[in-house]
Amino acid sequence: MTVKQYMLDKIKNGTMHAALIDPDKQPAEKAAEMAKTMKEAGTDIIFVGGSSGITKENLSATAKAVKEATGLPVVLFGGTPDSLNKELDAVLFMQIVNATDPVFITFGQVAAAPIMAKLGLESISMGYVIVEPGMTVAKVTKAKVVKQDEIETAVAYAMACKMFGFDIIYFEAGSGADRPVPPAMIKAIKTYVDLPLIIGGGIRTPEAAAAAREAGADIIVTGTMLEKGASVEEIKAVISAAKGN
Repeated sequence: MTVKQYMLDKIKNGTMHAALIDPDKQPAEKAAEMAKTMKEAGTDIIFVGGSSGITKENLSATAKAVKEATGLPVVLFGGTPDSLNKELDAVLFMQIVNATDPVFITFGQVAAAPIMAKLGLESISMGYVIVEPGMTVAKVTKAKVVKQDEIETAVAYAMACKMFGFDIIYFEAGSGADRPVPPAMIKAIKTYVDLPLIIGGGIRTPEAAAAAREAGADIIVTGTMLEKGASVEEIKAVISAAKGN
């Protein structure tokens, strides 16, 4: 089964939870411990990557350690062409549609494509939209962020993503954001666009996770709370709320 099909099958039965682990933030052994904790708490898939500091060495070591510790699919979310490696199960092959730096719109993807083909990595095409406050990823990509109250703009981006033919869409407030993508925006996107929708950034409480799920998110991502040393009980509560358990 492909990772894409695994994800589609999961969201047929409700909202998925994805744990995001940044290989630049800790050694691979620590990442494996974090991933194991997340699996025990109920996460369904592991995203690895980040906006900066990703290398072939730290990404490969992290992906291998996480996969061995959990048995869950390990998917690249954010990296560079030269960091691609055979330890990954799939790549979220993204276009950051509101970036203004062309590296994140086309040039980076062109560089990555032949490497992915050579390695035989599964590609899951994804339209990625950065929402206010945007955080580091907005700065790195020079994004024209969608403001929290720009609901129509968000829907327009989602519609464009569908017309481009992406498999999934991801609306991101940024790692460590002080507020997540607003539920009203999530609901509007799902009203007009029938693509699987991933929501990430700023989701650190059960209330925020439940709000995103109830608004229509298909996959909810958390990462910073794990990095900040949240307790197992806190992690379980957020994942449970994200999945509606």
